[in-house]
Amino acid sequence: MTTIDDPAALAAVGARSSLRRRVFIASAVGSVIEYYDFLIYATAASLVFPKVFFPNTDGALGVIASFGTLAVGYLARPLGGVLFGHLGDRLGRKSMLLWTLGLMGASTLLIGLLPSHAQIGLLAPVLLVALRLLQGVAVGGEWGGAALMAVEHADTKRRGLLGSATQIGMSAGLLLSFAAFAALGALDQDDFLAWGWRLPFIATVVMVALGVYIRIGIEESPVAEDAKLAANADRRIPLVAVLRDRPRQVLLGTFLYVGPFMAYTVATTMLVAYASKEYGIERQSLLNGMMIGTAGMLITIPAFAMLSDRIGRRPVYITSALLTAAWVFVLFPLVTSGSFALIVLAYFVSMTLLNASANSPVPALLAELFPTSTRYTGVSVCYQIGGMIGGGLGPLIATTFIVPGGPGVGAVSAMIAALCVISALCAHLLGDTRRVDLRDA
Repeated sequence: MTTIDDPAALAAVGARSSLRRRVFIASAVGSVIEYYDFLIYATAASLVFPKVFFPNTDGALGVIASFGTLAVGYLARPLGGVLFGHLGDRLGRKSMLLWTLGLMGASTLLIGLLPSHAQIGLLAPVLLVALRLLQGVAVGGEWGGAALMAVEHADTKRRGLLGSATQIGMSAGLLLSFAAFAALGALDQDDFLAWGWRLPFIATVVMVALGVYIRIGIEESPVAEDAKLAANADRRIPLVAVLRDRPRQVLLGTFLYVGPFMAYTVATTMLVAYASKEYGIERQSLLNGMMIGTAGMLITIPAFAMLSDRIGRRPVYITSALLTAAWVFVLFPLVTSGSFALIVLAYFVSMTLLNASANSPVPALLAELFPTSTRYTGVSVCYQIGGMIGGGLGPLIATTFIVPGGPGVGAVSAMIAALCVISALCAHLLGDTRRVDLRDA
């Protein structure tokens, strides 16, 4: 029997703690890069692409077309989740994370080098859509693997905290994407549209090299390693197995994050374009407000994740989803007021408090729903289809609501609120999962 004074036991505990820290950092850093690449596209879609790739389209239709290409990335995410989920369940998590990082880096760099509509005509938006599809496939495979690497290395009492590495990384990636465009604020409009917007895309090369270096040094998930033989013995396709064995969990898990996800993406994409175009609010003020709100998430995400470890995933998530349902009716008037103080308040509440509390428990909660042999696929399908609905279709539908003659911003808020209530109900029906043994799930 080992005791607290046993040097071997102490060394083993220290080694496990060190490994968990490395995995946490690797999951977070990889997610920073993936979501920086994915989200600079969202910022560019609201500020740049309507003029660079859809210049001959009416103003409102140009914005809709631009957000249509944004939605394409979200539509491709379930495909990436299924593809890399299948391979990750059969071959392990680590190798998939290196592939997704490389695919994302290549597609993002090529977007930054893509000629404009003025240079190559209709081929420009066609290639833009193709590269956005590749971005979607990459990020669709990334999230599930990164989340599981962290969650499966954690002990039961800290799964929420370690799983939040991906969400912290997403927030840091979003912050970097805002900062990259904010740093270009000194450029005049002509230079910004001619070449300035390309710099954040090209800079991804350095970041991807760093991410690959960090991820090569981590170990495979011990839970996945132990289950690999059993997974290979099961000849069923992981997607077929998870849909047949756990249809209820797939359905509830898919709609779990749709409402808060839609609130978040509408606030950071469509609302930016709307406030800038319809109310003449400077893009820099909007970006600064979002940067402040996002920076706060780096602190509040791990705090809410730890709270979910302590009191359960459901109380944290349901409270956040219901508060978001009410808050979206306040969000538009605050941002379009033109007051920088109110813009900051809007994004502080939306992102630092509500979005952080909603997304922090999600990685652990979804991981606790599926067995190891199909967990990568199950988690990825739920999160990425939910992201497709909330993050891809949400801003696109919201944009059609606010065109002249549309139902207006009230309808946008009502749509988001209804989905947030549905998300809260899904969390309630899933029950308390935080004590589940992942080796037996």
